[in-house]
Amino acid sequence: MNKQELLKRTKTYALRVIKAVQALPHDDISTVLGRQLLRAGTSVGANYRAACRAKSTADFVNKLKIVEEECDESLYWMELLIESGIIALRRFEQLMREGDELLAIIVAAIKTTRTARLA
Repeated sequence: MNKQELLKRTKTYALRVIKAVQALPHDDISTVLGRQLLRAGTSVGANYRAACRAKSTADFVNKLKIVEEECDESLYWMELLIESGIIALRRFEQLMREGDELLAIIVAAIKTTRTARLA
């Protein structure tokens, strides 16, 4: 997957997170968890964009680590929303699958970059 495709994919993920949060019930717990999901899920694309403008390989890896953390965190908030019974798994299933795929891509990119840097 090239940089442009991943930029588009992470932005689309953010937009899907926004829509998912908008669809949550309007109660105190959903609002708190939704804000956390919104922050982490939209941060994935923003931080990947920042990684693409890294000044060095080390900077690139560090920024990708932030993307990894935010993507994993967004999955955590979705899990809490599902396991608490606030939202049905079927409502977040595709979004979570995309989060898992993005996470795997980012982890692979970190490993590849670190290996290339050491070679």
